[in-house]
Amino acid sequence: MNRLASPCINVCRMSPDTGWCEGCHRTIDEIRQWGGSDDAARERILAAVAERREWLQEAGLGVDLSAAASKDGAQT
Repeated sequence: MNRLASPCINVCRMSPDTGWCEGCHRTIDEIRQWGGSDDAARERILAAVAERREWLQEAGLGVDLSAAASKDGAQT
């Protein structure tokens, strides 16, 4: 069975402003639940992530994650 891949990009830092990971834009609960989630639950999380990313872009708060990853030494 193919499982949906995690949106994690190894920029694991929770934003105090949004409560979302600055790399994957999931909440801490979504991150915690991911491993035990079936594909339907993962699709719901990914849909929420897509909405958050769109909101961040519209608000002008999009982050250049490649620069953040380089600064932290994380791999993308």
